[in-house]
Amino acid sequence: MRDFLSLPKPGCFAVLLALGAAILPAPAAAQAEHAIAMLGPVKYEAGFSHFDYVNPDAPKGGTLRLHALGSFDTLNPYIVRGKPAAGVHHGSGIYFETLAKRSRDEPFTLYGLLAERIETPADRAWVEFTLRAEAAFSDGSPVTVEDVIFSWETLKTKSLPNARATWSRAQTVTRTGPRKVRFVFENNKDRELPLLVAGFMPILSKAWWQDRPFDSTTLEPPLASGPYVIDSLEPGRTITYRRNPDYWGKDLAINRGQHNFDLIRYDYFRDASVALESFKAGDYDLRFEGDATRWATQYGFPAVREGRVELSVLETGIPSGLNALTFNLRKPEFRDARVREAFANAFDFEWINKALLHDGYVRTTSMFTGSDMAPVGEPTPAELALLEPWRGQIPDAVFGPAYAPPATDGSGRPRANLKRAAALLDAAGWTIRDGVRVDGNGTPFRVELTIRRPSNEKIALAFGRNLQRLGIEAPVRLVESAQFQGMIDTYDFDIVFGFWGVTLSPGNEQQNYWGAQNASLPGGRNWAGVSDPAVDAMIDALGAARDREALVAAARALDRILMWNHYLLPLYHDPGQRLARWSYIGIPATIPVYGLRLEALWDTRAN
Repeated sequence: MRDFLSLPKPGCFAVLLALGAAILPAPAAAQAEHAIAMLGPVKYEAGFSHFDYVNPDAPKGGTLRLHALGSFDTLNPYIVRGKPAAGVHHGSGIYFETLAKRSRDEPFTLYGLLAERIETPADRAWVEFTLRAEAAFSDGSPVTVEDVIFSWETLKTKSLPNARATWSRAQTVTRTGPRKVRFVFENNKDRELPLLVAGFMPILSKAWWQDRPFDSTTLEPPLASGPYVIDSLEPGRTITYRRNPDYWGKDLAINRGQHNFDLIRYDYFRDASVALESFKAGDYDLRFEGDATRWATQYGFPAVREGRVELSVLETGIPSGLNALTFNLRKPEFRDARVREAFANAFDFEWINKALLHDGYVRTTSMFTGSDMAPVGEPTPAELALLEPWRGQIPDAVFGPAYAPPATDGSGRPRANLKRAAALLDAAGWTIRDGVRVDGNGTPFRVELTIRRPSNEKIALAFGRNLQRLGIEAPVRLVESAQFQGMIDTYDFDIVFGFWGVTLSPGNEQQNYWGAQNASLPGGRNWAGVSDPAVDAMIDALGAARDREALVAAARALDRILMWNHYLLPLYHDPGQRLARWSYIGIPATIPVYGLRLEALWDTRAN
């Protein structure tokens, strides 16, 4: 739930499987531990000194200058209203905190942060946390059981739709001791829920929020417990965080070698091009570049040639995720899988990658490309056990070779693909009349390709030209971020570019992405509107997995159903984490499988 895509180093997944495949025997009764893993043993035993992917001796000091695009108007990142400031979400690791903290070199393991002990039975029907006595908010007030219960009660009723759905799956949350709080779940079918509570529920201050409306935007800095406090801000333009010298958790092993800068400042820019020019001028310190064209053509500036700016492509081990053109299945023209398959044939990746993207991307064939969860060949017996009950209700192709998107020769003249697309459209009742594709009533086929990033415009235009060759009118519409978000929240679009990130331990986020219960939920992440009982069954199988083999089988089965139904049109992904940094920014020698983290950086000029 809730970045950068790459292919793994050779042997990377052998290590991950060793971490995730073995299952420790379940104890007769629950035992409190310092950490919790989704599958298998944890990597770091109690008493460890620091994570392997940090520099424990990194110096403290200096300012880390970063950039963000657009603007912001709230410091509450957990509600639908407003656009939150960069860095304020607990995912940044600097402001709000959670009960446990995720390690970045294991598939899915969390180590106690606000909580010193985590206890759950073998069936994971509940989870209990013992809070650290020293855990405190930035004003010195202790983090209490009442704060945890208040956070759960507030977030399950007033937060973002996906979060509400997740936290509502806890049936009761009660105090079980002076510093103990227990979450009891509505059922024990989903083994991921204890980890989601531990690592993804921000802990709010009850005293601070109880007299303030949680569901309204605010620019008053909320009280939080993280290593930084908000030092200053200019709404929509800049926000600066200051390291709290009295941060309660600065000596924890899970924080050692991290949070090294005295200040972290985000400056906002109106678009990516302006932001890049500002980086070249030395106005901020590093950037992760997601655009292969910019990387190939705009990073030859003097500071790079002189060695003052260093460029690198960092290999990680995370799955590709799904960067895709998203069909709005709520629209009648996209309810027919033949139409969606026709659109897939009209997308000429090979030509686009060569002519427009400097061969900077790899075609995505699966949501889990680059991992052991990507389908290979025909379904395995474990996959078939999940898929067979749905034979006749899912495409026959699901039971054959793994999905591969239609390919071309890269010449820019995909005649064979367009011929197949035309035949599929004809079969779906969309025929040509006077050069225009129309339905049985003579209504022309018209779709709008909506984009929010100017860098996607040339991709959309190239795709639109092929659709026009099929007789489909396909204008491209560029909208600004706020308008785009409004369209997405209300599902008022035909086709949009979207991205769905995944981890090495997929689970509840898949319910948010593809679950039927979220297909019509305003503001949700099921943009396509997938409502398929077979998909729901595979998501349930992910949550019920007790070992790595079962998890992999469920992930592959889910992916086969999504891909062969053509619910989305998979695009492409980066070959690595592209990093440009001014040379005084230090990075650790070891890059974890989930990629470089900002909290592990330091200023080499600091004393």
